[in-house]
Amino acid sequence: QRGLLDETLVVAIGEFGRSPEKGVSTSGNSNSPDGRDHWPYCYTACVAGAGIRRGAVYGQSDKTASAPLEKPVHPTELLATIYHAVGIPPSTIVYNHLNQPRELVKAEAVTGLFG
Repeated sequence: QRGLLDETLVVAIGEFGRSPEKGVSTSGNSNSPDGRDHWPYCYTACVAGAGIRRGAVYGQSDKTASAPLEKPVHPTELLATIYHAVGIPPSTIVYNHLNQPRELVKAEAVTGLFG
């Protein structure tokens, strides 16, 4: 209503989901039979503002959230989308500590989120 998200980008994401079954160890920890472990194969990101379509849902996991089912997004694509949303081309060249040119990220933005 006040336009606060017109130029602001809000991103909430973790680096992993949770194992789809109780007692499954993926990190080498000894979990209790009723616990869940880290699950790097499928997780969720919430993104709002800066041109992202309001209420959009992009992609889908299987019924146990153990694997992407439709429109999977790689972390580099999410990063490219963040750069795109704030007006920085993902292919922008920056120089590392050895003065070597590098692209910010070698991925395309998920343009289906905008509009």
